Amino acid sequence: MPVSVEPPRSIDDIELIRRAQLPPSKGWRRILHRLSCGSVNPGQSPAEIEYDQLIRRVRQPVRGNYKIAVLSMKGGVGKTTTTTGLGSTFAAHRGDRVIAYDANPDFGTLAYRIHRDSERTVRDLLTDKAVHSYSDVRIYTSQAKSRLEVLASERDPSVSEAFNEHDYTAALRILECFYNIILTDCGTGLMNSAMAGALKEADALVLVSSAAKDGARSAGATLEWLSRHGFDDLVKRTVVVINESRKGSSALDVEQLKSYFSERTRAVQVVPYDDHLAEGDTIDLDLLGKLARRAFVELAALLADDFPPNIPRTTPQSGPTPW
Repeated sequence: MPVSVEPPRSIDDIELIRRAQLPPSKGWRRILHRLSCGSVNPGQSPAEIEYDQLIRRVRQPVRGNYKIAVLSMKGGVGKTTTTTGLGSTFAAHRGDRVIAYDANPDFGTLAYRIHRDSERTVRDLLTDKAVHSYSDVRIYTSQAKSRLEVLASERDPSVSEAFNEHDYTAALRILECFYNIILTDCGTGLMNSAMAGALKEADALVLVSSAAKDGARSAGATLEWLSRHGFDDLVKRTVVVINESRKGSSALDVEQLKSYFSERTRAVQVVPYDDHLAEGDTIDLDLLGKLARRAFVELAALLADDFPPNIPRTTPQSGPTPW
């Protein structure tokens, strides 16, 4: 009976290099590392390793672009705050281009959540017939310290009322050419024309609710409306954000609320109360508390898990090319 002989090992099968450990950044491990002048390196803690894994998920490649619509049918629940925090998190941890687009036809405030370096709006972009490069678009956007860019909505109420699905789609066609992740800060009306365009174009939906019964009821009604009007697939790709807008414990059982939305959508993320977010002014990730900053990273990771890195995405053909 022939004796089987195993082939000799390849050099690649041998662990020749002792892998260096990253030094710890916090806790007793960091103290020990510093006191020993680096000679003792206990390595990162399990919590640090877990956080690094979250960041790797956020940095997953995306082929072409990925469009996220952020909406809420009830005002004051943190929709624009969520758009800015999520967009800033993507921009800060990725190397590609991320933009948040204010599609609110009723005096949107997204541009005021970062330090503005351009007073121009989406209407100005649409009237420019010579947009052929990223630098042509950049003069119409503002850029935060996180590298998130924001395209502002029209500030003149008499003009912004005319912003419709055609305008929304025309501007989106431009942004698709130069940005990898596009977030749309939608208005609060499901029946406005621009909202129709945002829902048709979205690859994923972020539905924002407050940690209060009226906010949760409004979010639940939104999901039902979407299902009844042909957006079942989008509901399945929805991530619900529950914003805790008050300090301390809430009378509402947030875990029950998470369970309720988890049965209907892809995932649920709670963003805890944060003093910096509660200011309602410009948002700087460096000024966020640890829990809120972590919540936005977890939210970004949940959405990045849905990125299609290898399958070419067909660009919708509706709407004329604006140049």
